Amino acid sequence: MFSWLGTDDRRKKDPEVFQTVSDGLKKLYKTKLLPLEEHYKFHEFHSPALEDADFDNKPMVLLVGQYSTGKTSFIRYLLEQDFPGMRIGPEPTTDSFIAVMHGDTEGLIPGNALVVDPKKPFRKLNAFGNAFLNRFVCAQLPNPVLESISVIDTPGILSGEKQRISRGYDFAAVLEWFAERVDRIILLFDAHKLDISDEFSEVIKALKNHEDKIRVVLNKADQIETQQLMRVYGALMWSLGKIVNTPEVIRVYIGSFWSHPLLIPDNRKLFEAEEQDLFKDIQSLPRNAALRKLNDLIKRARLAKVHAYIISSLKKEMPSVFGKEGKKKELINSLGEIYSRIEREHQISPGDFPNLKKMQEQLNAHDLNKFQPLKIKLLDTVDDMLAHDIAGLMVLVRQEETNRPQQVVKGGAFDGTLNGPFGHGYGEGAGEGIDEAEWVVARDKPMYDEIFYTLSPVNGKVTGANAKKEMVKSKLPNTVLGKIWKLADIDKDGMLDDEEFALANHLIKVKLEGHELPADLPGHLIPPSKRKITAE
Repeated sequence: MFSWLGTDDRRKKDPEVFQTVSDGLKKLYKTKLLPLEEHYKFHEFHSPALEDADFDNKPMVLLVGQYSTGKTSFIRYLLEQDFPGMRIGPEPTTDSFIAVMHGDTEGLIPGNALVVDPKKPFRKLNAFGNAFLNRFVCAQLPNPVLESISVIDTPGILSGEKQRISRGYDFAAVLEWFAERVDRIILLFDAHKLDISDEFSEVIKALKNHEDKIRVVLNKADQIETQQLMRVYGALMWSLGKIVNTPEVIRVYIGSFWSHPLLIPDNRKLFEAEEQDLFKDIQSLPRNAALRKLNDLIKRARLAKVHAYIISSLKKEMPSVFGKEGKKKELINSLGEIYSRIEREHQISPGDFPNLKKMQEQLNAHDLNKFQPLKIKLLDTVDDMLAHDIAGLMVLVRQEETNRPQQVVKGGAFDGTLNGPFGHGYGEGAGEGIDEAEWVVARDKPMYDEIFYTLSPVNGKVTGANAKKEMVKSKLPNTVLGKIWKLADIDKDGMLDDEEFALANHLIKVKLEGHELPADLPGHLIPPSKRKITAE
């Protein structure tokens, strides 16, 4: 008796169990979100329906920038090999979208063939027509970097109305389609020409709602002096601030991403540090791919809900017989008021609503009488998905991250500085003296010994209290000094002998010079007399 009620009640408390995050996302989308999208024509207004390949594909990196900012050279630098269809030059060379992906053999797949391949996540690009598909290719090649990620090269953004018209397809809309599906968007700027053209400004605005994916690269920075570079960086941040309306500052990486000698090597260390940070960001993409897809599905579900409220509100206001055209114009003109009403009635954030002007333009092409009224059951299903099933998938995301081996991008430029003396920071900070036969601390030990013997050592050791008096003179926080003590007190007796005291002062010097302390004491920093203790 009342078994249907009990089942429904249990269903809300016990979300569905999935084997993998990818399988869970596919099933939730098809069974819970897709019916809402189809009922309210979501795909005609915002984004085509998702397919299995959208959930299964490797992380993708989208490169966007004006011509001659080094987009293609950047890909060449990462892969450390040429790819099919690659052309590099100071003039606008790349006139196509090139998806650089892994393949057993090297070759090009034209756009029309690409959009019928169910294994590739590009089938819905078919909607942009032949003008776009003739400018879209997939370059496949066996490269270790591409085993973990795919890279999308885009045509150089030009300026002027004529250039926009000549493309024959909606360039900004194509980029928006990619932005929804990629894991990282890299905007490239040339340090020599920071002017942001009208089309580039339009493109950046099309990337709205995907600011969390955007990173900026100020490329070719080795070609200008330090003082100019500082000014260029400031001008870039100011320009971006006017276009990207977010309170957070977008991360900008400064460097020269190609394999040529640096023209002005003064900022070499800065470029190396920036490159390492960018590489770490890209290398983390496979590990965070499932979480990104989950995040994108939540964003899509929120937009689909708002869209349903808008469509059903318009349907409700339309007359059934006379005055349809007049009422349609009136409703479209007052869409901002409808947004405000929906916002108040359903407690929806203003940021969840689609662009007002764009929505008005799209509504002009539709018959509002053919829209569907509000169907609460469809919305409840999506709410249930967001409240229960997504929470279960979040747990599964963490489990997958823990169970799988460390997933990072390997090969190409990512392996270039992993080992040997050209690794980032090699021989600096705590790594100083790593290749030397002598103990590096011994250089300054006579100076440290003078201080040591003023601290009243007993049986060749100073107490923690006496050592602290000297160590706090560095003005480093107690948390840092505590770590230095832990590293320096090798025999763990709560006191420091002259070698341990010298080591502690050496580590203080490392920290004061702006380097990070090691988690464990490197072998070359262990005092020679203590190496037997640590080996046991």
